[in-house]
Amino acid sequence: MSTVGPEGRAFQKILQKDLVRLVQIAHKDQEDFFKQHPKWSKLFANRRLCIALCQGAAKHFLDSITGINDFDVYTFYKKHPHVRWYAKRIKSYDFGDTKFGQSLDKPNFIGRRVDCLGREIDFNDGETALTALQRYLQEGKTKTARLLAQKAVILLEPDCGKVVWLGNVEQLEE
Repeated sequence: MSTVGPEGRAFQKILQKDLVRLVQIAHKDQEDFFKQHPKWSKLFANRRLCIALCQGAAKHFLDSITGINDFDVYTFYKKHPHVRWYAKRIKSYDFGDTKFGQSLDKPNFIGRRVDCLGREIDFNDGETALTALQRYLQEGKTKTARLLAQKAVILLEPDCGKVVWLGNVEQLEE
């Protein structure tokens, strides 16, 4: 949980074009990671289910009052039958636009910090990425799932802008 107060947050409305920019950053992150780590590419590059905006920025997308400390962008992969995803990996990027101001902890960035993370989740035959992600959040089997479920989750890919989760209040139907 962020302890950044209002003075360190951006309150501008997140638009569809901003979500598209986050998708571009996530794609670049994956491309760079898989290029640097061919073993991981072989194991997970073709297992991507979806990309989602999570935590406070996702909540801000819905209410425009929470404020944005940073953008937490998660790529969710189908669980591999033999190898676990490298869960501790996190890479920070510059949003590259001053619209949302700068993150207090990244004065060298032009824009807000975008943290790219990845997780593997169970995916059952016949499920969509949306239902798999909702189940992951609802079941809360991991610390990350429980933390992400506390706030909103918005799909970035596929169905850019589709609301997956409103927070621990309720789960949305597909």
